[in-house]
Amino acid sequence: MKTWNRRRLLAAGAAGALVVAAAVQSPALAEPGADADVTVTVEIEEIDEPGVLALSVAGNSVALSEDGSTLLVRQFVGTLPTVTVTDTRTADEVPADAGWAVLGSATDFVGAAGQAPISAGHLGWKPRLLDGGDTGLISEGEEVVTVLDEPTQPGNNVGLVDQELLVSTFDSGAVAGDAYTVDADLFLRTPADVAAGSYTSTLTLSLFE
Repeated sequence: MKTWNRRRLLAAGAAGALVVAAAVQSPALAEPGADADVTVTVEIEEIDEPGVLALSVAGNSVALSEDGSTLLVRQFVGTLPTVTVTDTRTADEVPADAGWAVLGSATDFVGAAGQAPISAGHLGWKPRLLDGGDTGLISEGEEVVTVLDEPTQPGNNVGLVDQELLVSTFDSGAVAGDAYTVDADLFLRTPADVAAGSYTSTLTLSLFE
């Protein structure tokens, strides 16, 4: 074979080898069962909304039980579920010279079997501040006794017929950005001859500023 023909054959063989090599190095499919991870990111901006002044109550019912009755007056006592006033506002968001208060009033006790109702004047309370913060500007309301009692403060023997003060502050701006809690001793006092049976009243708490 002539030398130049041998060179051409060798060159062709080399080219064929390169083609085979290229085929071997082409991208391969993932093996069955192999994992592929994808990182997902998101940027969530903080919501810039004004704060709020809100009222919440730890429970929606309380059952009074008899304790401390006498020959003339029957007494039934219990504890108001913890009331929380939360103020998430900044001082700049509070109206100038504002104050807030939680007031409570009750309906008459209605008998489940048609008994004569017991007026809300027979239900009293004694508020108790649980957490008033560090400012000293949160105050519990005064005791309100019943129509069967002698007043313990001038004119306070009226029961919870009208809106009575549970807790308040005269400076909303100074106490903003915190939460405050209060409860109250509840007492129902009735004549000794009150009709037996179940009675129900609704005690409504309202937050005002």
